[in-house]
Amino acid sequence: MTEIESPILSDHVDARMVTGDLDEAIADRNAIVQLDPDHPGFRDPEYRRRRNEIAQIAMKYHPGDPIPDAPYTTEEHQVWSVIWQSLRPAQEKNACAEYFDALTRLSFSDDRIPQLREVNEKVQAISGFRLEPVAGLVQPRVFLENLADGVFLCTQYIRHHSTPLYTPEPDVVHEIVGHGVTLACPRLAELNRLFGQAVKRTTSAEELERLSRVYWFTIEFGVLRENGSVKAYGTGLLSSAGELEEMHEADLRPLDLDAASRENYDPTHFQPVLFCAASFAEMYERLREFLLSW
Repeated sequence: MTEIESPILSDHVDARMVTGDLDEAIADRNAIVQLDPDHPGFRDPEYRRRRNEIAQIAMKYHPGDPIPDAPYTTEEHQVWSVIWQSLRPAQEKNACAEYFDALTRLSFSDDRIPQLREVNEKVQAISGFRLEPVAGLVQPRVFLENLADGVFLCTQYIRHHSTPLYTPEPDVVHEIVGHGVTLACPRLAELNRLFGQAVKRTTSAEELERLSRVYWFTIEFGVLRENGSVKAYGTGLLSSAGELEEMHEADLRPLDLDAASRENYDPTHFQPVLFCAASFAEMYERLREFLLSW
C-alpha cells in the first residue's frame, strides 16, 4: 500500500447532499461519473482506471439482476482496514443500539471490503430493501424517489488511499457502513421508504427543499439520547470517526422537524447543529408521523 500522507487531510465524510431542485433531469441514475480536479485521486491514473472499471459494473447493470462483484485490489482492501481501525472504537462509543444490532446481523470483516452482492442479500432478507449499484453520484431526486420502492442506489468504489479517513463524496464505506447497516434495521428502513414516498408527492421546489433538509438532519445526521448519552443513528455520522467524535461539540437542539426543515447545512464541514431526539422511539414515531402526513 502506498504510504499514507501525514497529516491526514480530515477525518470526515462528505455525505450525499440532497436538494430541492426540481429542474434537474431525473431519468438517468448514472448521470454523474466524474472526478473534480480537487479530488484526492484526480491525478492518479491508476485510481481513475479502477474507478472506471468499477463504474462499468453499474453502467451495465439491470435492476433485478445478480450484482457482479467489484474487482477490489489488495490496496483497496487495506484502505477499508485502515478506516475500520479508526471507525470501530468510535462506533462502540457513539452509535445507538439499533445500529449495533443491525451491524451484528451484517457482520463485516475488518480486512475485506464486503461485496455489494453479499450486503444486498442480507439487507433484503431483513427489511426487503434492495441495494443496487450506481456508477457515481446520482441526481438527488432520483436517489430519494428510489427509496419509495425500497431501492437504495449504492456506489461501489472506495476512496483514494492517500486520504483513507476523508472522502469528498459518498464511497462504498459511507454507503455500506452507514446506509447499508441502517437499512438492516426494519424501522429505519421504513423511514427511508416513507421519505421516498413523501418526495414523490412533492411538486413544489420550496417544499422539496424543506423535506430534503429533514432528511439531512435525521437519516444523514440524526442523533438521540440513550441511557443518558448522545448516540448517532445518522449515516453521515456513523461512517466517519471524526464526525462521531465532533458531534459532541455540536449545538444539540431538541428534535423539531419543522425547525430542521428550515436549517441550513454544509456537507463539506463537521456539522455545527444537530437535532437530538429523546430516544429512538421518539425519533421513529415523530419522523414517521411527519412523513405520513407530508
